[in-house]
Amino acid sequence: MLVGRQAELSVIDELLERRSGVLIVRGEAGIGKSALLGHAAAKAQARVLRVTGVESEADLPFAALHRLLRPVLHHVKSLPAQQADALRGALGLGRPARGDRYLVGLATLSLLVELSVEGPVLCLIDDAHWLDGESADALLFAARRLYTEPVMVLLAAREAFPMTDLPELRPGKLEPGAARKLLAEQAADLPPAVRDQLVAEAQGNPLALVELPRMLTPEQRAGALVPLFFSLGTAMQVTDRVLCGFRDRIAALPETSRSCLLVAALDHRDELDVLARAVGVLGASLDDLAPAEHAGLVRVTAASVVFHHPLVRRAVLLACDIAARMAAHRALAEAVDDDRRAWHLAAVTLHPDEEVAGHLVDLAVRARLRGGQTAVSAAYARAAELSVEPAKAVRRWTAAAEAAVEAGLWRRAGDLVDKALRLAETTTAEGAVQAELAAVRAKLAIEADRPLEAVRLLHEGAEAADDMPTRLSLLGLAGYYTWASATHPDQVPLARRTEELAPDGEGLPAVVRAINKAFRLILEGGSVATQAHLAPDPAEHVPSELRFIIAFQALHRADRVGMLTDAAELVADCRAQGRLGRMPQVLTLLAIAQLLDGRHPAARATVAEGMALAADLGQPFWRGYLAGVHAWLSAVAGAEEEVSALADQAIRAADHRNWMPGACWAECARVILDFGLGRYDAVLARLDRTMAGPTRHAFIWRYFWPDYIEAAVRVGDPQRARDRLKAYAEWAEATGRATPIAVLHRVRALLAPKNAAAGLYERALTLHAEEQQPFDEARTRLVYGEWLRRHRGRAEARPQLLAAMEAFDRLGAAPWSARAAAELRAAGYSLPDRSRTADPLAVLTPQELQVVRLAITGASNREIGAQLFLSPRTVASHLYKAFPKLGVTSRAELARLTLGDR
Repeated sequence: MLVGRQAELSVIDELLERRSGVLIVRGEAGIGKSALLGHAAAKAQARVLRVTGVESEADLPFAALHRLLRPVLHHVKSLPAQQADALRGALGLGRPARGDRYLVGLATLSLLVELSVEGPVLCLIDDAHWLDGESADALLFAARRLYTEPVMVLLAAREAFPMTDLPELRPGKLEPGAARKLLAEQAADLPPAVRDQLVAEAQGNPLALVELPRMLTPEQRAGALVPLFFSLGTAMQVTDRVLCGFRDRIAALPETSRSCLLVAALDHRDELDVLARAVGVLGASLDDLAPAEHAGLVRVTAASVVFHHPLVRRAVLLACDIAARMAAHRALAEAVDDDRRAWHLAAVTLHPDEEVAGHLVDLAVRARLRGGQTAVSAAYARAAELSVEPAKAVRRWTAAAEAAVEAGLWRRAGDLVDKALRLAETTTAEGAVQAELAAVRAKLAIEADRPLEAVRLLHEGAEAADDMPTRLSLLGLAGYYTWASATHPDQVPLARRTEELAPDGEGLPAVVRAINKAFRLILEGGSVATQAHLAPDPAEHVPSELRFIIAFQALHRADRVGMLTDAAELVADCRAQGRLGRMPQVLTLLAIAQLLDGRHPAARATVAEGMALAADLGQPFWRGYLAGVHAWLSAVAGAEEEVSALADQAIRAADHRNWMPGACWAECARVILDFGLGRYDAVLARLDRTMAGPTRHAFIWRYFWPDYIEAAVRVGDPQRARDRLKAYAEWAEATGRATPIAVLHRVRALLAPKNAAAGLYERALTLHAEEQQPFDEARTRLVYGEWLRRHRGRAEARPQLLAAMEAFDRLGAAPWSARAAAELRAAGYSLPDRSRTADPLAVLTPQELQVVRLAITGASNREIGAQLFLSPRTVASHLYKAFPKLGVTSRAELARLTLGDR
């Protein structure tokens, strides 16, 4: 039993008893984090995988993950092929695989879950603050997506480890009573007065209580309290005192022992033969580690050298001078592989050296193929420092910054950009480098909530770019970010400048010109539906950024089918390529397309997946955007409290980040909620306010003009409705699309005399039949049924009202269904017990619906998991919960279900 740690042990024991979950143990050096992990290892009835972060490996991609998973890598072959390839490629065990670093996290999750089939798995990660960035990302991604699988992840870290939303345990300082008990166990022979002095000096730090007694001289151990090596009240932190104690013990070792310790500290390897070769270059052997073992500083196992505590490793570096460290680096350069060799050579290179810089560039290229952006950034940065030619240094600083951005190291990227800019002032960089530097700066501006500054930088990059695809991508992004900014006086001038910079020519240049013209017209308040839509040649390669924007602009033309098709293809491509980092963006597009197509259940599932991924990947912009879309779907369902929470989340993100989309969708949600609940005055007030506010240039408002018209009619203000009707008619007719024209007929019918209304409603329904959109069609049937009941009799109204109610039920649009049901009762229709006829799929959660949708196609749990970035066990759990809701007992019975547009 650890002394004084009952509360902390109970938390860990609860995790072990639950057999699933993650916990971060965070605290200062020596506070007992490693001991708590040791307790977990001893008590857990599970397969234990362990790794300790090592400072010297922080720039080696996936180094820690490799050491953690090495005992179980033979199980990789059981993973889905894409994930297996990604993991092997990341760990340097196979060919580099397409995808991104998050796919490695998914593969890690799948591997751990695969292992858990044989029994619970416990992953212990000590000194997580020294993990290489790629390993940390992979492990945290996997930990966040644990569901009920018997996998436990326990990390120990100092404050330097990034803050997360995962559960944390923070061991405090030991109480005086516990500190005395621990000291008595460690140094029972000390006089009481000396023990009291040590308890005061240790300040509740368990490591200090263990190590400080070893620092006492024989006289001090006998009770000579003054002078002590340490004295009460000095400014030195207790961990620094322990560090000094380790340093002094190291200094007392033979020189060959110190050399061995230094080699082990500079390049941690679980391969003693590598260590033996390196120390042999220094005239030592592994036998020379024996004095260090006797001193309690290290432990030599059959596989590696284990330091007693991470502070020992640091103390080794403090105890050895620069000449010894340089010699150790040179020795290691002769013993290790290419990646480590480059770093050791760089460590002993004090002046510009193009040969060593070239080795680092080669290392960066290899790291990029493995998905190790943190390592890519570090290698390019060191190569830039060692570059002989300024132009090459600028290129390498820029590449380092770009990789830092990809790794999410925003502050680091900013520092690297500053270095590139300072050097660029004294030399002429290539056009491609200037374009890349501008693009990196634009990404930093986006992250810093300055979208219009990013647009100016994208213009700068487009003017410098010397290849067409790069220039077109930058201009496409410039147009999108100009539009996505909250309303600002600079938007229209910037949109015009973006349009001016678009190159001449047919094909993709013409497409980009059309895109940016559309954005400019939107910002100027004009219609874009009359503009010719240009599609890229299928044989022409279209950068992914442009594919997204092209698909997005289908919204402006009311091209629901095209938007849905393109969005689904983008999502499928990202899944196939393992591009998890792009998934929240393309899932946002797909959710909007599904929503506009009236596929509300499918949109809810897409939004749920997108929000979860955006949270896991640290993408607040897309999470806020998706929260706004989710709020709209919740509003249609009548979930008022949920709408409020989601809308507030989206608006907070938008206000903080100066973005328009999330806030716009939040306002849309409140409009549709008010409408569904019959609060028509509130609808008019909100639409008047928002369509004149900072989100007024959002094109989605055109889809809400019919709501404005109907609300005005219902409050008895037909002139207000006619004023908006003219603008909506111009847009709807210009699109040439059946659905907006059908809606146009519906709202015209609301304003028409009695003898003309019925014909308009019938024409609307004919157009709805040409282009299925169940929500809009149900709304037309609802208002038509209401009109029929009041003007032609209850019998004619009932079929329209019944069809509307059933459609609303399928969509989960509760307030709308209730309104249709009330009209049916008023029409003399006796409603059946709707609890027994309700759509069973409506009771599924969004993720259950996604899983069921794929299971109906015959996909296995493993295949479904690969599609949805879930483990097979999570898929099985969702199916287990869905079966009783659907009234089935097996996968075979799912085949009789019909999903329709879900």
